[in-house]
Amino acid sequence: MIPLGTTELIIILVIIMMFFGVGKLPEVAKALGKSFQAFKEGQKAPPIDVTPSTDELPAPPIEASVAEGVGQVAMSPSPDSD
Repeated sequence: MIPLGTTELIIILVIIMMFFGVGKLPEVAKALGKSFQAFKEGQKAPPIDVTPSTDELPAPPIEASVAEGVGQVAMSPSPDSD
């Protein structure tokens, strides 16, 4: 991180006061504090487990569904037959 001295901090504070105005400065500081607090709470939250659970049903075998589909196509009449 870039080390900031007293002079740099004063210049930054003056620019912020010119940009937001003295009246809105407490509101901006409050919103910034809430944002930092929410960010820290988000970092402390446990990670989301994305591993599949064991109670999910296994997928049906692909070969069986393909063979069934081929059998249905073979049994259906062709559009050219009269």
